[in-house]
Amino acid sequence: EADVSNQSVGKGGRPDRDGNVTLDACIMDHQGNCGSVVYLQNIPHPISVARKVMEETPHVMLAGKGAEKFAVEQGFQKENLLTDKSKREWETWKETAEYKPIINIENHDTIGMLAIDQEGNLSGACTTSGMAYKMAGRVGDSPIIGAGLFVDNEVGAATATGMGEEVVRTVGSFLIVELMRQGKSPQEACEEGVRRIIEKNKGKLDFQIGFIAINKQGQVGAYCIQPGFTYRTYSSEGHTNTPSESHVQA
Repeated sequence: EADVSNQSVGKGGRPDRDGNVTLDACIMDHQGNCGSVVYLQNIPHPISVARKVMEETPHVMLAGKGAEKFAVEQGFQKENLLTDKSKREWETWKETAEYKPIINIENHDTIGMLAIDQEGNLSGACTTSGMAYKMAGRVGDSPIIGAGLFVDNEVGAATATGMGEEVVRTVGSFLIVELMRQGKSPQEACEEGVRRIIEKNKGKLDFQIGFIAINKQGQVGAYCIQPGFTYRTYSSEGHTNTPSESHVQA
């Protein structure tokens, strides 16, 4: 979120059509507690605000000006989130105003993280600045529990990236956790989740969706529509950077 060179989350994220950077995030723990913020402006760390929603309020989701007001009350500092680079790109886009997201750049829009501790407890979080040059007010899957993220401590956890509208239509992360409940491995569940989305789109492949998942045993899986989705695993033994398998072959 603080890395302005990453234009899919936090400060420096690509703005909406009106030039406003709006951020979404959610978080969920092993006890089923969760928090979310949508359409948050002027606060560079939406995931931290989402955690405060989870820990300090009786609510699950806060939106827009209400989320911003809550963040300031919790001690977060307001900042201008539109960097010079993102502003220049937005101004260039306005010259044509053609809207077809570039796969893996403008519609691969989320950082998702899943974790399992030494006791086997699961948690997850995801954060995004959303689809580049989206309509003002648009919210995707990332802050929606069950779509962009879902954790069930008895089974596993999943998170999504890509074209959020398609993830919402299948309640993607919840679907993948339920597939693991039925006995599928994380890899098999991610592949089935992507297949469901492709089927609903009658085979159209001009967009990107990616899922990652982890089960109660610590096994992981990932799958996407288009090549270019990479995930990283961390453990006490080090980390690996792995290109996800994809439906479309490079």
